[in-house]
Amino acid sequence: MRTALLQLSSSDDPAANLVVVKEMIAKAAGQGAQFVLTPEVTNCVSTSTTRQREVLQHEEEDATLYGLRRQAAELGIWLLIGSLALKTHDPDGRFANRSFMIDPNGKIIARYDKIHMFDVQVTETETFRESANYRPGTKAVIADTDFGTVGMTVCYDLRFGYLYSALAQAGARILTVPAAFSPVTGAAHWESLLRARAIETGCFVLAPGQTGTHSKTRGKTRHTYGHSLAVSPWGEVLIDAGTEPGIHILELDDSSVTEARRKIPTLTHVRPFDDP
Repeated sequence: MRTALLQLSSSDDPAANLVVVKEMIAKAAGQGAQFVLTPEVTNCVSTSTTRQREVLQHEEEDATLYGLRRQAAELGIWLLIGSLALKTHDPDGRFANRSFMIDPNGKIIARYDKIHMFDVQVTETETFRESANYRPGTKAVIADTDFGTVGMTVCYDLRFGYLYSALAQAGARILTVPAAFSPVTGAAHWESLLRARAIETGCFVLAPGQTGTHSKTRGKTRHTYGHSLAVSPWGEVLIDAGTEPGIHILELDDSSVTEARRKIPTLTHVRPFDDP
């Protein structure tokens, strides 16, 4: 399966971002990609709640989702929209950080709401409280495609290995980790964690990322790490996209999953144990 990871530097303007993403998807499909993946918060990178309330939409009204579903159908490709920031109908007004798997007919075949919220203090001056504005999901999700079963995750989920083990146990052979990773934690942990998730599960790990300094109309400036990565089931880095926006192509061969799991069949060696 010819696959494309898109590395973006999205702004806080969803309409402008949609133009950029659609152009990149069209180019990727023109290079033969049958499965295209975009990063976390493809539609809007913003640190301003006020700005988000102005420009975000509910799923049923979201122009980015509509536009990308339509394009997937026109091109006849599979599309993972890494995630969209969306309004919800929750009483507390928090948003959802939702990933979508779109089939070649433009149909949504799976939705996943990011489970683990990025509530951390990275440095003395860099603090994130994702749960203040986003409500966490509660359900792990796999998507059955014609090229394999995909386990869907988002960004900070990467630090919680039990989620990936559960997805692999449920049949996933490809794991997706769209992200908008902090430069500080990215430099320290991004590659190590992605390779670990691949090695533990014998899955391909595909991690399209946001990168660079993000254009904004208000709020604090946001910087992201880039280095979109594709990792083989044996833990080899197949793609490292560096820090520039762009399109990165690779071939997924499902036999690599079978071979890695034959050599080290960890999924068949899982045993129950008592709590300490």
